[in-house]
Amino acid sequence: MTPEQQAEIDDQRAQSHQTRRATVPGMEEHLYTAHPVLDHGFVRVIDYMGDDSAICQAARVSYGRGTKAVSNDEGLIRYLMRHWHSTPFEMCEIKLHVKLPVFVARQWIRHRTANVNEYSARYSILDREFYIPATDDLAAQSVVNNQGRGAALSGEEAQRVLDHLRHDSDRAYDHYEAMIAETAPDGTPQAGLARELARMNLPANIYTQWYWKVDLHNLFHFLRLRADPHAQMEIRVYAEKICEIVKDWVPAAYSAFEDYRLDGAQLSGKGVECVRRMVAGEDVTQETSGMSKGEWREFMGVVIVG
Repeated sequence: MTPEQQAEIDDQRAQSHQTRRATVPGMEEHLYTAHPVLDHGFVRVIDYMGDDSAICQAARVSYGRGTKAVSNDEGLIRYLMRHWHSTPFEMCEIKLHVKLPVFVARQWIRHRTANVNEYSARYSILDREFYIPATDDLAAQSVVNNQGRGAALSGEEAQRVLDHLRHDSDRAYDHYEAMIAETAPDGTPQAGLARELARMNLPANIYTQWYWKVDLHNLFHFLRLRADPHAQMEIRVYAEKICEIVKDWVPAAYSAFEDYRLDGAQLSGKGVECVRRMVAGEDVTQETSGMSKGEWREFMGVVIVG
């Protein structure tokens, strides 16, 4: 982040305004602060609406806090989460400013339930900022998962990969600058390629930025998938940072989400039946479960400790 950008954030955080709407002290502390992610990325809260009480009010279709105790509100929120009642959670919204590599953005944008406004490389020149993984994050292709990572690379191989990434990124950006320049390398004038065309030569590890506004229900769905240990690390670290922010925003709702979604498990009808048979003392196997090998492996990962 440039000194000018940090000065703008400091100026925003120095301002305060009176309001009659619900505010959350934890989120007020997050407002405008850029939380670092990866090597050049960040997440910062631009605005938010609603809190735990707003979820309960929507569920009860009532006004104000009434006479309900906090514990009852927490119980209601857990009931809503447990029974997949989504609409009350849609009453809360958050707007985030996110700086992220383009290849992460392409995964992120698959969640089509948010409003997005991205930095335009047609109007503006992209910065020379590329995601270069830490050595510990370089890994070979998994031998058991076609879309996952396996063992970490090491030694000369890891160094070669890092050298290729840095060299290719810098070379692509050098060519990008040369194509849009109005002066040729020999100093003679040239027209310069349009920015909307020149950007096609940039690699997917260059950073972009966007504003992303989403309601809490759809944010929870995003976090359930992207904060999962199986998600790609480069998007998972963004989800984990957002989890920290949401926990300060709607602590009761996040606690229920963490319990029922992040740390919970969903079983099929066959899975529930197998659990009942196991509890009754039966020695259930994959062959007698009615499940495929893949489903049985996942089922056992849930019901067997260790």
